[in-house]
Amino acid sequence: MSGTHTDVPSMLAFRLPVPIPAAEHEQCPVTEVLRRVGDKWSVLVLVQLGSRRHRFNELHRSIENISQRMLTRTLRILEQDGLIEREVFPTVPPSVEYGLTPLGRDLLVPLSALADWAVENHRHMAAARVRADRADSAGVARPPGPGDR
Repeated sequence: MSGTHTDVPSMLAFRLPVPIPAAEHEQCPVTEVLRRVGDKWSVLVLVQLGSRRHRFNELHRSIENISQRMLTRTLRILEQDGLIEREVFPTVPPSVEYGLTPLGRDLLVPLSALADWAVENHRHMAAARVRADRADSAGVARPPGPGDR
């Protein structure tokens, strides 16, 4: 193996966060970001706003199955996190548009990379799941995983 290949794991280890004590888990920046992008609606809202600014009803129509209440809640949280901005126009009735902040636009870069990875590797994960299900059905013992304790 060349030196380049052996550098990859150490490079990844350098870039990944050091494990933190459980008591500090909630304050971990990585945990906070994963919690935000891992919820059901935030990424869908961010992606919709990635193309242009939207009014509330436009967003509501473009995101299938989201309730008005959940969209309102998601928008409020994303605004509090500094990922989107809300602009109110002095019209009668008042109109509001939502758009990405520079921080929200920056977040689209790693989200796009994650989406590319998911599309590229989904079939491999699905095949692994099928193999694991077959092994379970056949009664083949597998080593315990982290959640099996």
